[in-house]
Amino acid sequence: MPRSVNSVASRARRKRILKLAKGYFGARNNVYTVAKNAVEKALCYAYRDRKVKKREFRSLWIQRIGAAAKEHNLSYSVLMFRLKRANINLDRKVLADLAMNNREAFDSLVKQVA
Repeated sequence: MPRSVNSVASRARRKRILKLAKGYFGARNNVYTVAKNAVEKALCYAYRDRKVKKREFRSLWIQRIGAAAKEHNLSYSVLMFRLKRANINLDRKVLADLAMNNREAFDSLVKQVA
């Protein structure tokens, strides 16, 4: 009885990994064992950094709101407290967008809570 090897599936598996490694430098894009390690690490970073991206954007929004609030002699925390107390329920993403792109609307919000 001949030896049974599933070359179709194993070739497809290798092809999938090498396709994911397209654009990598050196042996990482054409040597299967090296590419496999590089792709596994890249996928781990991709999973982790989808979570980190959310943190970084929130931090950026807070910096933008804080910088715009400083122009009105308010700190970020005082502004957020006053907005909450005035029942203005805008999230940080929207507030940062107003502070960057629609300064008049942001100024009117600050005047409303001051």
